Amino acid sequence: MIHYSDFAIVEGLRLNSDFIIRYVYKEFFPAIKYFIKNNSGLEEDAEDVFQEALLVILTKIKSDDFELSSSFITYLYSICKNIWLQRLKRKRMTNKNQDELTRYLDSPDVAVEVHLEYEEKYQVFVKQFANLSGDCQKLLRLFLTKMSTRDIAENMGYKSEFYAKTKKYLCKEALKKLIDKDPGAKEIIG
Repeated sequence: MIHYSDFAIVEGLRLNSDFIIRYVYKEFFPAIKYFIKNNSGLEEDAEDVFQEALLVILTKIKSDDFELSSSFITYLYSICKNIWLQRLKRKRMTNKNQDELTRYLDSPDVAVEVHLEYEEKYQVFVKQFANLSGDCQKLLRLFLTKMSTRDIAENMGYKSEFYAKTKKYLCKEALKKLIDKDPGAKEIIG
């Protein structure tokens, strides 16, 4: 396999080269997977973290003032590590509060209140989901059916699984922005 310099990788990513993206995945994903699996994660977690890190890098390298001050693998690894550690921290916090939350939710009055709040949030979600582009709606629905990323890419006519994952991320972000801008959502979600 040909090895590319850090400069070639950054320039290839800046140009959205599918070839370089596949190269980065083949060359660097195993190290990230090893790190995450050895730190309480699963392969699926590693894929999600790697994907998120690549999106962070793709966003950063498009700015004119981007300068790689370390090797590409060091840069990628540090972003993946930070993302994973943040997820672990959130998970620990969630587990810690789980028992208290369960006791709280077991109260009949709270159960009704929680159900009503959930219903209001769901209505905001449905309303804003309808405001997404047809392409995003279809893509997110396919992901919700647990269809494989390869099948989704094929179904949507995308060149690669990576593009399908990237598009999913962008569509989810677009939905979050729509919900954030919804004046009714601010009252419900807080």
